[in-house]
Amino acid sequence: MNNLITLFSNFRFVDVLDILVVSYLTYQLLLLIREVRATRIVLGFAILFLATVIASQFHLLTLDWLLSNLGPFFIIAFVVVFQSDLRRIITQIGRGGGFWGGVFQGDAVLFKEVTAAVKDLVKTKRGALIVLERDDSLQSVFDNGTKIDADVTAELIVTLFVPHSPLHDGAVMLRGGKIAAAGCILPLSQNPNLNKSYGTRHRAAVGITEETDALAIVVSEEKHTISFAMAGKITPEIDSDTLEEMLTLYGTKVD
Repeated sequence: MNNLITLFSNFRFVDVLDILVVSYLTYQLLLLIREVRATRIVLGFAILFLATVIASQFHLLTLDWLLSNLGPFFIIAFVVVFQSDLRRIITQIGRGGGFWGGVFQGDAVLFKEVTAAVKDLVKTKRGALIVLERDDSLQSVFDNGTKIDADVTAELIVTLFVPHSPLHDGAVMLRGGKIAAAGCILPLSQNPNLNKSYGTRHRAAVGITEETDALAIVVSEEKHTISFAMAGKITPEIDSDTLEEMLTLYGTKVD
């Protein structure tokens, strides 16, 4: 009891700030591990760190020497592998999204327009594929489609997917709050573990997110459902509210 009294009597405001900062950084690191496409690499780093601790504690001299000398290289490798994700976290802090989890008004409007378009597409039983560029450039994909360069509105997105129109079969590409291109052809995923019922749109959504950090939204023409693809993984049959939440959480582009 006396120890607790002594502890709190010496507690300063800067200690509270210290705890909040460490808690925030830990939280962001956990989000990073959950979100990124290299989960196995994160596990590998964790195993190497554990091996370093064990080697030090049990005086395994050769292993301890090897891991200690490779430590700087592991740090560099971590930064290289997760550079875009780390940039996004740092940029969000700089933008004021830090503790308060704020979203730019422009982003919020964009996500609402996309969500409204997807709801309309589901209601009218139209298939669609929408891709949101984040940090990795999708210029090569834009180049194989038709340039649009228009503000994102639900009405325009729905119009681009009118059946039998010249652009309805390809993907609509979003960049920097604009519809950059439409009718774009995406790489198809070759993942043998994908659901066999997935058609070209779903495989294209997974394919582009395997190769880049883009986000992809699929509206199934047959099932009239919404799917969300990210980091080579697809979340099927979500509702429009969940879609908007996922866009808000992951959709901010780092400039």
